[in-house]
Amino acid sequence: MFDKIKILLFSSLLVMSCTSQKSVKSQSIVSNSAEIQLVSDKFSFTEGPAADSYGNVYFTDQPNDKIYFWNWKTNKVEEFLEKTGRANGTYFDEKDNLITCSDESGEIWKINENGVAEILTTNFEGKRLNGPNDLWLDNEGGIYFTDPLYVRDYWKNFKQEIFDKNLYYRDSEGKITKLDTFTQPNGIVGSLKFKKLYVSDIDANKTFVYDILGEGKLGNKKLFCNLGSDGMTLDNIGNLYITGNGVTVFNSKGEQIHHIAVPEKWTANVTFGGENFSTLFITASKSVYTLKMNVSKVK
Repeated sequence: MFDKIKILLFSSLLVMSCTSQKSVKSQSIVSNSAEIQLVSDKFSFTEGPAADSYGNVYFTDQPNDKIYFWNWKTNKVEEFLEKTGRANGTYFDEKDNLITCSDESGEIWKINENGVAEILTTNFEGKRLNGPNDLWLDNEGGIYFTDPLYVRDYWKNFKQEIFDKNLYYRDSEGKITKLDTFTQPNGIVGSLKFKKLYVSDIDANKTFVYDILGEGKLGNKKLFCNLGSDGMTLDNIGNLYITGNGVTVFNSKGEQIHHIAVPEKWTANVTFGGENFSTLFITASKSVYTLKMNVSKVK
């Protein structure tokens, strides 16, 4: 989620190239003649898009404490749930339960298709989490999630109990392990196909990549690029999509290959959905947008 003061300072840096300062030619990742399309602009601040198994995309409007979904067949947005625990980042599990970073009380929720919620996580070693922000699920039933600190004006009686800003892993039994510490971890995405996990340290203006070695086990941490991100996604050929000033795309080597301009002050997050999961769905400030692509969601 954004920080109003830091956005102004951070956005001017967002188009810097990654580990290789040389930009390379885009490999036609955007569908021919496709242009970004506004779906709706009726929100306060959109975040956390995630596609269900049908390609419909669910996203959050955190200031209004609501979750909406985009029906790709009708191109309409409908309300799914209110009183979401102030959900931010989201991701679907294999049973189409929506897993949410609900930061109002520092929790992670599981919400079924009927909107019934179950609290999965409230603390780490008995201490309240700062405010889970973004997450990615593996195929072991585990959840990788970032826990920065953005104190919200709607939090009640908040007292910080964990003073590090960490990356955690919650296994299928509910055990949480701290994996790494950052300045302010934010966007996160992984791939079972490529066995990589990407984590953005937004205040440090860096994104890192790890090898996924097993259940909750990471290794070979490397700086992927000198660019932070609010939210991220991957496509099926290994390109990483970073948000902030529009959407900036990097290949697996950390070379910038494309930039998608978005007509909003801030682009918070992005995912693939729609038919064949080949539509890029973009959450940007008060609006949501789509763009037809020649690439698709990665598994």
